[in-house]
Amino acid sequence: MSGPLHLHIENNRALGPVFEATSDRVAAARAAHPAFADLHITVGYDGDIFGREMQTADVLMGWRFDKDIAGRAPKLRWVHAHGAGVNHLMPLDWLPRGAVLTNSRGVHGEKADEYTLMALLMLNNRLPESATHQRNARWEQVFSSSIIGKTVLIIGVGHIGGGAAKWAQALGMHVVGIRRSGEPHPHVHEMHTPDALRGLLHRADFVLMTTPSTAATRHLIGRDELAMMKDGAGLVNYSRADLVDYEALGEELKRGRLSAVLDVFDPEPLPSSSPLWGLPNLIITPHCSSDDAEQYTPKTLDLVFRNLARLRDGVPLLNVVDPALQY
Repeated sequence: MSGPLHLHIENNRALGPVFEATSDRVAAARAAHPAFADLHITVGYDGDIFGREMQTADVLMGWRFDKDIAGRAPKLRWVHAHGAGVNHLMPLDWLPRGAVLTNSRGVHGEKADEYTLMALLMLNNRLPESATHQRNARWEQVFSSSIIGKTVLIIGVGHIGGGAAKWAQALGMHVVGIRRSGEPHPHVHEMHTPDALRGLLHRADFVLMTTPSTAATRHLIGRDELAMMKDGAGLVNYSRADLVDYEALGEELKRGRLSAVLDVFDPEPLPSSSPLWGLPNLIITPHCSSDDAEQYTPKTLDLVFRNLARLRDGVPLLNVVDPALQY
C-alpha cells in the first residue's frame, strides 16, 4: 500500500472522557508509532465533520456513528469499534463492500481481571446481603467460608473469561468453562460446549457471564436456568444485559436464594424507576467494570496503530469481527 492513510476518529461526547480520543491521546499514539508520521488523522465529535471526512477516510474508529455511509465512503476499508461488544452494529449490511470491522476485545485486560476477581470475592463474602442489611439499618452478621475449593462456571472463555479463570484458579477454585469451540484453556479444569450448560449449573457456587451478546445468547440464563442454580449461588453478569432474564433473577433475589453483581443493563443509563435499584442481595455497578479511566482509550489507539501497520503490509487485521458469530 502506498501513500498516506486517512484515519478518522469519531468521538461521542455522551460517552464521557474515558472514551474520548483527545488530541493529546492521539498525539501520544502517533509518537509511539513513528512509522506513521505522515498519517492523516481527523477527529470529529457527534457527527460534526463525519460526512466530509468519510469522503476520503481509509479507516474509521468510533463507537456510535451514522451507518448510512453506502456510497459516501468510497475508500473506507476498515472500521474499528471503540469497544468489545458490537451487537449495536449488527447486521453489517451498512459496511462498505470489502471493508472489515474490528473491535477492542482484549484491551480491557487487567482491569477486567480485577473486576471479575472482586465480584467473585464479594459474592463469596456475601457482601450483596450485607449491603441490603446496611440499607435497612439492620445489624445482622453474615458469615461465610473460604472461596478455596468452590466452583465457578465461566460462560464464555475468551479474553475476559480466560483472565477470570486465571485468577479463580490462583484462588484455589475449581474452574469450569463453556466456550463455543470447547477447546481447552490452561486455567480451566473442565471445558465444555454450550449444550452442556444446563447440566453444569447445579454444580456452580458462582456463575460468571463473559460471553458476547448475540441472537443465540439472548436469555442464556433464563427462568429455568436460574432455578437450576444451587441455593446460595452467586451470579455475575459482566457482558450484556440480554444474556440474563433480569425479571426472573429479581424473583430469586427477593427470595434470598441467589445473590448477584450486575454491571450491564438495558436501557442504559438505568432509569431511577427501574425495580432493579431496590432489589435485595444485589450489587449494581453502572457499566464501569473494566474501562480503565486512564488507559482504555490509549490502549485502543495503540491497537488501531498496530492494525494500521498490518493494513499497510497486507497482513490480516487483529480482532476482526465475524458477521455470522457477531463477535
